[in-house]
Amino acid sequence: MKKAYVKSLKEYDQPFEFDSKRILAAMKRFKDSPKRPTSVALDETTIQELKAIAEVQGIPYQVLIRMFILDGLNRLKKSA
Repeated sequence: MKKAYVKSLKEYDQPFEFDSKRILAAMKRFKDSPKRPTSVALDETTIQELKAIAEVQGIPYQVLIRMFILDGLNRLKKSA
């Protein structure tokens, strides 16, 4: 199986925006869906950057992290 790295995809460098209204609607829909807690070690600078972006988007930063992970997974699936 050939390995694909997200950073090697041309889409990786393209700008993106999240739609806050869709995010909040999805948060309400999936509020009670089961989620499994996990941990990711991030440096303080990264956390502060995530919080700043989340504040601009009007969403909690944990939701932003989840969105980045899910978006990355979807991009990998499409490239495979």
